[in-house]
Amino acid sequence: MTGPQTHAIARPTKRYEYIDDGPAIYVESFAMIRREADLSAIPIEAEKLAVRMVHGTGEPALTKDLVIHPDLVRASATALRAGAPILCDATMVATGVTAGRLPAGNDVHCFLHDAQVPGLARAWGTTRTAAAVSLWEPFLLGAVIAIGNAPTALFHLLEMILDGAPRPAAIIGCPVGFIGAQESKDALTSFADDHGIDIPYVTIRGRRGGSAITSSALNALASEAE
Repeated sequence: MTGPQTHAIARPTKRYEYIDDGPAIYVESFAMIRREADLSAIPIEAEKLAVRMVHGTGEPALTKDLVIHPDLVRASATALRAGAPILCDATMVATGVTAGRLPAGNDVHCFLHDAQVPGLARAWGTTRTAAAVSLWEPFLLGAVIAIGNAPTALFHLLEMILDGAPRPAAIIGCPVGFIGAQESKDALTSFADDHGIDIPYVTIRGRRGGSAITSSALNALASEAE
């Protein structure tokens, strides 16, 4: 495998009409979302959150399926400004966090590849992603949670909290998939009513979710800048 070329590199002939200025793309993307997405049911303080989540999916209609706890934005911002850690279920979620938006240089953790995880998953008969959530316990109190991959991780977190684990400040609960995704998010939205434990959250009804939309939500909550 050879290294980078040392001779001058020429741009290919531009044959298509498209915006190729990075800042211009950024500005027009968010302006287009605000033109096309229905934000009428989104609380004012959560508009930037909704816009960024739409940006992470390319789907303006997403706003009708967002479920946003009334205290989510305040609780997340307060926790992050105070230096709360961010706990992610997947490496792709952690990678998607924009460090420059973090107000206190917050630590971002994902323990999926910790050496303890495979053994715990085998012993418990669960996924590695869920097993890794148990390693969050020392960091859980007041943390901001970002789950964008595994429904089992969200179920596992809620079960830990019911067993007495420390309570996080907020949960971004957007696991994706056909098995358990919708059910895990239903468990999150009904958690306060079912168990009397009210933790601010944001989620998406149904099967949609994923790493991109979850890190987009986290980035929105980390900074007031759109």
